[in-house]
Parts: sequence; C-alpha cells; structure tokens
Amino acid sequence: MRVTEPAPPAAHADDMPRAPGGQDGFTYIGVLVVITVLGLVATSGIQLSALAQRRSAEQALLDIGADFSDALQRYAADTPPGQPTQPPNLDALLRDPRSPAPRRYLRRIYADPFTGSTDWGITYASGTTGVLEIYSRSSGRTLKRGHFEPRFASFEGTSRLSAWRFSAQTAALPSPPGSTTPGAAPPSGSAPSPFSSGL
Repeated sequence: MRVTEPAPPAAHADDMPRAPGGQDGFTYIGVLVVITVLGLVATSGIQLSALAQRRSAEQALLDIGADFSDALQRYAADTPPGQPTQPPNLDALLRDPRSPAPRRYLRRIYADPFTGSTDWGITYASGTTGVLEIYSRSSGRTLKRGHFEPRFASFEGTSRLSAWRFSAQTAALPSPPGSTTPGAAPPSGSAPSPFSSGL
C-alpha cells in the first residue's frame, strides 16, 4: 500500500519575505524630513540671534555717540572767551588742556562697537584740529532707520552707520550762548554751520 504525503499548503502573501526598501524607505524619508525641519529651525534661530546682536551694537553706538556729544557740549560750555569751542582732538576730552585744574569730559575713548577700534571718523573745523563731529568708520548698513530720540532726529532715514554724526549739536545738554542750533541761520558774517547741511 502506497502512502502519499499531503501536499504542502499554498504560501500566502503575508508569509512571503518582504522586499528590502518597503517600510524602511518610509522611515528613511521621515528621518530626512525631521532633519530638514530641525536645520531650518536652527538657521532661523541663528539669523534671529544675529539680528539681535546687530540691534544691540547699533544701540551701543548711539549710547557712545551720546557720550561723545555731551562731552563736546561740555567742552564748548567751559571754553573761555576768545578760544575755540572745539577740542583740538579726542584726547582733550579726557583732560582739558586749557585748564590747570583737571577737567574731564570723558572717562575714556570708547571703541567703536562695529570696528572694535578707537580710531573714529572725525570731521575737523580746520583740517586736522577742532573736533566738530565723530562718526563710525564702518561702511555697514543700518537696521534702525527711524524712531530716534529727538536729539538724533537728523538720523531719520539714514542707511549707513557712518551717517550717524555725533556733535555738540546732538548733545542732550542746552547749547552754550552764541552757538548755532541745527537748522538755524548762522550769525551775520559767520561761515555756515556744517551741522545744518546734514553731514
């Protein structure tokens, strides 16, 4: 008597080995999406941080400029009759050479927040002496274009850091007698004020 073995059961689709790249492919794509999103978030964070640092540096420049302006104004106010109201150089703001008693209008010459240098741009009254205004030597563009405090109203709409010019006219203190205010006509017979030209 012949015994026949039963035929093996038919294979079902669920029992078939899966081809590589099925579920694993979806996982790989998901990881790529997550990495891309994280990269975009990190980039946005870096850009926001850079903008915040830039705004902070611009505010530091305005604060330093305000100190320079006030120092120039105090120097002018302390000028004896018949002498120039502008210091010969920035060092004269650290110690007034006109007075035997020490007079200091600045504690130190501040470094420019953008260049890191104390080599400021200076407009002189006559060539290389008589400091009229101080400005940054940076060629960078400004983020701040408006909403300046009143003393810096002339900075409205400027697009370059070097256009922020700090002078006795941008001081918070009242101008000494006989000084020209921005926009006012100069006294008869005197040269036009460089500040009224929007330098």
